[in-house]
Amino acid sequence: MLTTMPRRPSAIQRELKQTRPFASPAQEAGVALLRTADVLRHDVDRVLAPHGITGQQYNVLRILRGAHPGKLPTLEIAARLIERQPGVTRLLDRIEARGLVTRERCREDRRQVLCRITRAGLDVLAAADGPLNEIESRRLGRLAGPDLEKLVRILDRVREEEA
Repeated sequence: MLTTMPRRPSAIQRELKQTRPFASPAQEAGVALLRTADVLRHDVDRVLAPHGITGQQYNVLRILRGAHPGKLPTLEIAARLIERQPGVTRLLDRIEARGLVTRERCREDRRQVLCRITRAGLDVLAAADGPLNEIESRRLGRLAGPDLEKLVRILDRVREEEA
């Protein structure tokens, strides 16, 4: 009679102190992916806290920096956010109140609001860039270039919409 050795708990099982195996490899991968995203988000939040901005606010500023010196419509910013958020207007309200962005109505289409990053917003990003790059290097630098490229391709496949 052939017996199989019990599988050693995976790193994610040990980290979460989970004693039972996952129902499937897909479930284990999903939990590991969510846990990894949470670890990275926590690191980013820790860097951004002294600057008085959240990760979502940082994301908006980063998007607007990419368009600088131009402007972007609110809906375009919403479409580019890493984390989808229904309240992009409230998010913009908070960072506009801090003087990090400006908003104005479009002259051609009054329904459209155009946003632009301010000098203060650029300064906040510049101050956070170095520490955020260090986090990426520390966490993701453990992987070699080809592994990082493979990881990006795998994550792209996970996010693909079904046809």
